[in-house]
Amino acid sequence: MSTNTTATLNDLIETLKDGQEGFRSAAEGVKSPDLRAQFTEYSNQRAQFAGELQQLVRTLGDSNPENSPSVASTIHRGWINIKAAVTGRDDHSILEECERGEDVAVDAFRTALEANLPANVLSVVQRQADAVKGVHDRVKALRDATAATV
Repeated sequence: MSTNTTATLNDLIETLKDGQEGFRSAAEGVKSPDLRAQFTEYSNQRAQFAGELQQLVRTLGDSNPENSPSVASTIHRGWINIKAAVTGRDDHSILEECERGEDVAVDAFRTALEANLPANVLSVVQRQADAVKGVHDRVKALRDATAATV
């Protein structure tokens, strides 16, 4: 078992779980039914991705990845302000916080892709990184679109 690989994956799991919770909170706070549906979809996607990585970590020999200490877990708090933004119930502010959270996720995946990951792990991480980047860009576009209406 490569401790570097499992540490990298556990960091991504933590990031994905933060995103899952962040998007769930955002979905509860937005007024737009379309945004609510999108955020719920993104939350579910992050849960699915975290599950995939947890399974990979298990195959690498870590029997309890969800509870493994993440070296950078305190850093992966890009979603920390989502609760405050949701309280205000302003869709634009919530989108801004979602974009901040997604900035952290994109960076976490970029860092993971720079690690020396085995090919089978790298292919999963690359696919997830591409999806996370796509969500980031969509959230940014939605934020920009709502800025015009604020």
